Amino acid sequence: MTDRTTSSAELPAVSVIMPVLNEERHLRSSVHHILQQEYGAELEVVIALGPSTDRTDEIAAELVREDSRVHTVPNPSGRTPAALNAAIKASRHPVVVRVDGHGMLSPGYIATAVRLLSETGAANVGGIMHAEGENDWERAVAAAMTSRIGVGNAAFHTGGQAGEAETVFLGVFRRSVLEQQDGYNEEFIRAQDWELNFRIRGAGGKIWFSPELKVAYRPRPSVRALAKQYKNYGRWRHVVARYHPRSISLRYLAAPVALCAIAVGTAVGLAGVPWGFIVPAGYLAGITLGSLPAGKGLPFKSRVQIPVALATMHMSWGWGFLTSPRKLARKVIASRREPVLATQ
Repeated sequence: MTDRTTSSAELPAVSVIMPVLNEERHLRSSVHHILQQEYGAELEVVIALGPSTDRTDEIAAELVREDSRVHTVPNPSGRTPAALNAAIKASRHPVVVRVDGHGMLSPGYIATAVRLLSETGAANVGGIMHAEGENDWERAVAAAMTSRIGVGNAAFHTGGQAGEAETVFLGVFRRSVLEQQDGYNEEFIRAQDWELNFRIRGAGGKIWFSPELKVAYRPRPSVRALAKQYKNYGRWRHVVARYHPRSISLRYLAAPVALCAIAVGTAVGLAGVPWGFIVPAGYLAGITLGSLPAGKGLPFKSRVQIPVALATMHMSWGWGFLTSPRKLARKVIASRREPVLATQ
């Protein structure tokens, strides 16, 4: 790849890597969105299979039989960063595209990403995590996830102007950069994208966000699954904060502060001081009002569930952040990798 636009005759071959665990519901569709990309160079898909308890392995085997471009590699640990590293090692092309088993690439995603790598000289480019639901609950979660009241001002959730970023959703990488940094740090069970991009930036590489890139994302199918997801997000955000204290911001503190305030207010109210209930009542009023613009155009059953989704996301994230064990952060800090500078 050159530093400027690349002609169709010079398009690099692309490897798409997928960490997969219990993805029977979406895996076939996700792979089809990859194989149907209009891209004028060689393409392969490497699926790293964790120890699934559903039909994921069977579906992956069917996909391998149906298309010679699809391959699988085992990931016995089930950990996402281990899966990514295994898939990178098993793949062979100069551009590496990360896709999750419940992510659907938009048409032209790969061609656009390769163009942006060339135009910007970036080490990694990424775009918008476009949440889309398939039933009333999932549509409510999708609305919450794409609302500023749900996720703050993160560009890969809400969109924004193209430009340099600290991290991006998933990512399309130059293989040379992944090899230079020796892939993902496998101690980061979550937040592995942030940590890798941190090292890439530390080595002088550029991370580029573009709203031209969009991946449709299927939300968790239940309150319990959503709560587990956001508890893990909060837990690992605190690990990142301990790993790199300068990365913390008011946006990341909002959920744990809100959770503490609601707990204290409720306790005061139950102790016989009625004004204590003002805090939880104010929070409920806030997410209810905030859900109105987020639910515009959705079915009634979806709109009324948006406050439930928001509260689940906020409180679970806050609880995960507050209860994140120091020993986990110490273990991760002990695995710290310094950015690797390119040799001349």
